[in-house]
Amino acid sequence: MAQFLFEIFCEEIPARMQARAEDDLKRLMSERLKEAGLDWDSLEAFSGPRRLGLVIEGLPHKTADVREERKGPRTDAPEKALEGFMRGAGIDSLDQCKIEEGKKGSFYIAVIEKPGRETAQVISDAVPEIIKSFPWPKSMKFGEGDKAQRWVRPLRSLICLLDGEVIDAEVFGIQSGKTTDGHRVHGAGSFEVSDFTDYEAKLRANGVILRRDERKQLVLDGARRVCEAVGLELMEDPGLLEEVTGLVEHPAPILGDMDPDFLDLPPEVIALTMKTHQKYFAVRDPKTGELTSKFVVLANQDAPDGGKAIAAGNARVLSARLSDARHFWDLDRKTGLEAMAPELSKVTFHEKLGTVADKVERVAKLARELAPVVGADADMAEKAARLAKADLVSQMVYEFPELQGAMGRYYALDAGLDPQIADAIKDHYKPQGPSDAVPTAPVSAAVALADKLDTLVGFWAIDEKPTGSKDPFALRRAALGVIRILLDTDARINLNSDIVQHIDSNLTDERSWIWGYDPQGEISDLDKGIIESPQTRVESSEALASDLLAFFADRLKVHLKDEGVKYDVIDAVFALGDDDLVRVTKKARALQAFMNSDDGQALLQGYRRAANILAAEEKKGFDLASARAEAVEGSDVDNDAALMIAIAKTAEANEERALIAAIEGADEVASVALSKEDFEGAMSALSQLREPVDAFFEAVVVNDKDDMVRRNRLLLLSRIRAAADQVADFSRLEG
Repeated sequence: MAQFLFEIFCEEIPARMQARAEDDLKRLMSERLKEAGLDWDSLEAFSGPRRLGLVIEGLPHKTADVREERKGPRTDAPEKALEGFMRGAGIDSLDQCKIEEGKKGSFYIAVIEKPGRETAQVISDAVPEIIKSFPWPKSMKFGEGDKAQRWVRPLRSLICLLDGEVIDAEVFGIQSGKTTDGHRVHGAGSFEVSDFTDYEAKLRANGVILRRDERKQLVLDGARRVCEAVGLELMEDPGLLEEVTGLVEHPAPILGDMDPDFLDLPPEVIALTMKTHQKYFAVRDPKTGELTSKFVVLANQDAPDGGKAIAAGNARVLSARLSDARHFWDLDRKTGLEAMAPELSKVTFHEKLGTVADKVERVAKLARELAPVVGADADMAEKAARLAKADLVSQMVYEFPELQGAMGRYYALDAGLDPQIADAIKDHYKPQGPSDAVPTAPVSAAVALADKLDTLVGFWAIDEKPTGSKDPFALRRAALGVIRILLDTDARINLNSDIVQHIDSNLTDERSWIWGYDPQGEISDLDKGIIESPQTRVESSEALASDLLAFFADRLKVHLKDEGVKYDVIDAVFALGDDDLVRVTKKARALQAFMNSDDGQALLQGYRRAANILAAEEKKGFDLASARAEAVEGSDVDNDAALMIAIAKTAEANEERALIAAIEGADEVASVALSKEDFEGAMSALSQLREPVDAFFEAVVVNDKDDMVRRNRLLLLSRIRAAADQVADFSRLEG
């Protein structure tokens, strides 16, 4: 078994492309080798600023020989059929076939033997194809004629070794060999390698740490160490760590010091300036948690002076960047949020949904309506909503889009607005992912809910829904954000009616954003019909709300999946028409716990048996509604009570009477428990039906010869079904 070492040595590969390039190289090489019939023990890719490669262990020296027998026509077949068979089998003469006797005569069998290919030849053919078709996000063209390259950066050399022997391959006029280069400063020039162990060791001796994980750990450990040496703490950033790992072959963290006068800028501005423009790590004081004037820069060499000159130079560059940030900060504070807000009318939110100012108007009205639900002051919620997007037109957010909301908070505080309004401006975008915090402060929750609901309703109305893996407007994230806010704040809203109300409150007599009217065009016949017909408008609004509610149900399934709540349980609860997500979630959790128990599974089986018998009899002509009406006719008590009295009159078996009593008791207890939202209590009441239902089906024949007895027993089965269905639609449970 052989080892294959492959390295592409080139000029600096952008850091953000390296990890993906490793995966692409592994995939492309694996595909070529598997197509040739080769297998291996292990494959590891590596990358850095100036190299991309892989090592494969346990490769066979050649592909396996292939022997195939292909059955042909009968020996007395027409000549043309025999000629076609020989062409298909790749043989020159029928003498290369053996003859096999069968029930229908003698047949030719072609024996095709293909010798295995040398692994070196397979790789030699694959390398040029892989390099020339490599899927870089962006590539460049270098050189002219036969040596013209199209690659991410100019190629310098190729290593292509199989057990120490060079595999002949040529790409862009570059011939493969066994030579590479080390670090630009710490390396001693070009050197030859014999295998992967020798390759990695010589790279290390020449100042290059090959493996990405090792470099990453060296960066992190070194950065922490230089901070701890002065009693400070590194502000760790996984994304930045990944990027700087791709910038250095020889990590050397250095602690720099910026002008402390810049610390009066918002810490987010300083940290983002360091990260975005300079690739520096910010540093904080562990005692106060506040940002300090220190920063960590990653050098790619061991500096003779310990990094003092590097630190000083980077501090000067950072000062220039922060001076620009201070200019933006001063301009924005002078303008103020109140003056920025009208400028949103010049920013398009979506061509069919109007400007950002239009959206702000809708969100402000909705935030006022939702405020009491989350315990917020309505005036404060509306004020926060009207200013929540204003910082989008600020100089600072134009420079750093990541600071939207955060800068709005600073500008609001600078203007003397209530801290609750300022916090709502910052937090209304949250949560932006599964690990992001949920805004639970009342005003923040009201604005965040209003913003996300308006976005969902708007895009649903113009039929821009997520499809498959595509969700360009992050609507799945918005729906999950609504769910998390409602659950974390225990806010009780009826989504369906609130969505319809929001749609209707944004309709006008002549034109409606909700139906995607193009102000530059004509009103379509459909839109005109919706605008002019109140009935059509109501039906359209309700249909849209129903579809959107189904989307929320799907998102809730995803959210509760990690808790072990199954999809069918969510469906069973939603089937009753409840649109209070907090209540639905509590009920779903209780139902899942019940279904995980023996009592739950036994009752489900009994429910299915009752439902199946009823369904079979209804197909034969049994009318449940008529039978029920007949049974309670003339009674002066509640229908359900009258029905049970009627059923009890023909109950002969003890098991039948016991089931009647159990249903009456469970029904009453479950009903009271559900009214109090004691879902565990409701499930406990249903669990009391398990034994009586099992005993009934064991001892009683439902289809009795007596028509009235049969009718009442079928009605009793309907009461089993009804008792369970008041909690959830058990027919949707998979068990």
